[in-house]
Amino acid sequence: MRRLGPASVLAVLSLSLPALGGIALLWYINPIADWLVGHERAGLVVYAAAFAVLAGLALLPTYAQSILGGWAFGFGLGFPAALAGFFGGALLGYGVAHHASGDRVETLLREKPRWLAVRDALVGTGFWRALGMVALLRLPPNSPFAATNLVMSSVRVPLGAYLTGTLIGMAPRTGAAVWIAAGFRERFSSLAEGLDQPKPWWMFGVSIALLVLALGVIGHVANKAVARVANGRGG
Repeated sequence: MRRLGPASVLAVLSLSLPALGGIALLWYINPIADWLVGHERAGLVVYAAAFAVLAGLALLPTYAQSILGGWAFGFGLGFPAALAGFFGGALLGYGVAHHASGDRVETLLREKPRWLAVRDALVGTGFWRALGMVALLRLPPNSPFAATNLVMSSVRVPLGAYLTGTLIGMAPRTGAAVWIAAGFRERFSSLAEGLDQPKPWWMFGVSIALLVLALGVIGHVANKAVARVANGRGG
């Protein structure tokens, strides 16, 4: 902790604050979604901007904000708005972490050959390899957004590869979260309006299960690929 300096404080905050904020957001998701929808286009802009700031500063988790996007705007608008929020949040998080970490993380990495191998794959093998590594690190559903921002900024991942890889890697799980939330909202609306033939619950449940399974498989493959890089280059 002492050797990392301000970066250690950011690491602790990025791993703790989003979980607490996510609970609060989901608790009040209905009034927040109603407010956003009530402001139409301005609400969509507010959502994307707030997503960027709150995710970039590690105040809210990305999964909860993605759910809010689907709940409020449906998949058609919620998905691109959430991706815009991710882009802004990644850019903001990169800048904050870049100034806080200095050269401390680099010094520690040189003491860990496996970590250094992953770092070298991120920053030392060209734009496309770096982009691919960033996308792989972002793919797993349990990959913490703020903490990953901190790590990749601290090791000086090229900004273009970092931002592009973030969008590619985050797209599958973001789309799944937005789609699931939009489906739940549609289901509840159908019940509230008393429609005669709402879709059976089991069909929606099976769809969610298949999505979660697919994301889990993608994340497993991504983790294996990163491990191969570390083992192959770190010894």
